[in-house]
Amino acid sequence: MGITRPEVAKAFSHPLRAQILGVLEERRASPRELSDELGEPLGNVSYHVRTLLALKLIRLVESTPRRGSVEHYYELVAPSTYLTDEMWAETPGIAKRAILDSALHEIGQDIGRNAVLGGFDRSDAHLTRTNLMLDVQAWRVLADELQRLREWAQTLEAESKARLADPDHQSEVIESGLALMLYQKMPDVEELTRGEEAEPQP
Repeated sequence: MGITRPEVAKAFSHPLRAQILGVLEERRASPRELSDELGEPLGNVSYHVRTLLALKLIRLVESTPRRGSVEHYYELVAPSTYLTDEMWAETPGIAKRAILDSALHEIGQDIGRNAVLGGFDRSDAHLTRTNLMLDVQAWRVLADELQRLREWAQTLEAESKARLADPDHQSEVIESGLALMLYQKMPDVEELTRGEEAEPQP
């Protein structure tokens, strides 16, 4: 099922809901886990989880008994397509920052943990950061290529799962992480301040 703009706008109208969506895009979680991770009261998190559930942006996937109660686990609906480029362009800046903060936190934790445990020890593991000077045309071409690369990686995963269904290939599994980023480098706060001070006064 597709997600309409009004639903997305309502979901992102509160920063905490944006943070919850950011976590659930990476993994399933319960309100209690979200509360602990985001540092927010459980009651607040549960309220916003119910809102996202009513908007059909998340779904209940598991209920587990926990000491006389039941802990519910949720995941994002269609995580690869729930937010289009057009929707992102219309998302309020405060919601964008909340989503990015949550996503970068998740990525940083995952990379840091696996780096310590040897996740980059393979000779064909990859980690680079490249500074580029691009014009608008080159930026758009590169952004499109990165999108195609992500889709190709998902195709490779689907092909791998088909092969790994064969018992003879199950020992070949390599659980992997792929992070793709393309971002505009912004001036430092000090540079912006100096620029404001240099402007002539009317």
